[in-house]
Amino acid sequence: MIVSYAHDDRVEEYSTNDLATIESAEVERVTGMEWDDVETALKSQKPAVMSAIIWVFRRRQTPGLRFADFSLAQWKKRLKARLEYEEILDLLEGVQLQIGADAIDDAAKNLRVLAHDPADVDRALAEMADPKAQAPAPARPVTASSTSAAPKDGSATSSTSTGP
Repeated sequence: MIVSYAHDDRVEEYSTNDLATIESAEVERVTGMEWDDVETALKSQKPAVMSAIIWVFRRRQTPGLRFADFSLAQWKKRLKARLEYEEILDLLEGVQLQIGADAIDDAAKNLRVLAHDPADVDRALAEMADPKAQAPAPARPVTASSTSAAPKDGSATSSTSTGP
């Protein structure tokens, strides 16, 4: 899932695929949910769970940030969770197996609304039709991205990874 928070001048976007295990455990701890329930809550747009995802990524820049003190203004207008390609493909394959190919068109229509990138639905459908001809994944940032201007304070987000 990609959780996004829109500011006046930019949008923060974070993929749950980019969480470290300790960060996922922190989301579970502050929400009181197991990870499967976290994912379900994200699909249902539960504000506390979406906030927990944003919080855990912001803690990378501000280690002392406490969830109890963390609040996102105007969450109904600015906060959302959307499906990524892998989740879309899994859902479409499940529809095809459980309900049948006739239901794929309706499912695809609904998934386009819930997708972070509606083109991922067509990409998943193409892969299902011919798994060997999978379209390449579009490039996306590792953690946060700005869909418009950079932060006013000039700060930038980055991520680093270390080897074993």
